Amino acid sequence: MKLLRYGPKGQEKPGLLDAQGKIRDLSKVVADIDGAALTDEGLARLRALDPASLPLVEGNPRIGPCVGKIGKFICIGLNYADHAAESNLPVPAEPVIFNKWTSAISGPNDDVEIPRGSKKTDWEVELGVVIGKPAKYIDEANALDYVAGYCVINDVSEREWQIEKGGTWDKGKGFDTFGPIGPWVVTRDEVADPQNLSLWLEVDGHRYQNGSTKTMVFGVAKLVSYVSQCMSLQPGDVISTGTPPGVGMGVKPNPVFLKPGQTIRLGIEGLGEQTQKTYAAE
Repeated sequence: MKLLRYGPKGQEKPGLLDAQGKIRDLSKVVADIDGAALTDEGLARLRALDPASLPLVEGNPRIGPCVGKIGKFICIGLNYADHAAESNLPVPAEPVIFNKWTSAISGPNDDVEIPRGSKKTDWEVELGVVIGKPAKYIDEANALDYVAGYCVINDVSEREWQIEKGGTWDKGKGFDTFGPIGPWVVTRDEVADPQNLSLWLEVDGHRYQNGSTKTMVFGVAKLVSYVSQCMSLQPGDVISTGTPPGVGMGVKPNPVFLKPGQTIRLGIEGLGEQTQKTYAAE
């Protein structure tokens, strides 16, 4: 299944994408695409529906963040060896964990705001993992059983705040609009192997990132298990699993960063695409 949220910001309704690519309204079935809907029981209830019996959503509504009421937005850094190299950092021996604030979450096609005074706003296409049941101290062998589905994430990053101002990475990762997620959650039964997905990103038509989840340092199962050792995970939590090479910071000899008025496009095989316009914060 492909589950999504559509409508104006703050008023999104739950929806399902049918086999013809049309949005079907789920608002009479579930209150939201959130932790309650993304449990095994919740997904089984939705799977039992005939999409043709659901109201068809007309027109082209805004697509919102694909998960509502996200409790934790957890990110993994330097999880592709070649991205660590372009960042002039060693490949980590253990997963690098940081957070994006939930106020950064936005829809997949919403505009991205370049922060005041920023000259180093960057892009990162990433595979998002949506948790489907409570997880604490779980084994890697069983970790994928705790996943509800997968989505596309752009881990937008302000490198000066992330790297040059001291402290933790979180500062440069959590600006408003820096967490576009979606367009939809693709349930885990439709993703045969999360470690065999191509992912890409381009800015103004120029392809900067072209990678595969095959080259992750730590795979999805390892990450879900590892994170569950240091915090409990709840349905609806999201883990962003790191980016392949090709970020603006890594362009040689001169890094390239985002400016107002640009267009970012990104996608992951089988999980959909995002398109964002950049604008300057007032």
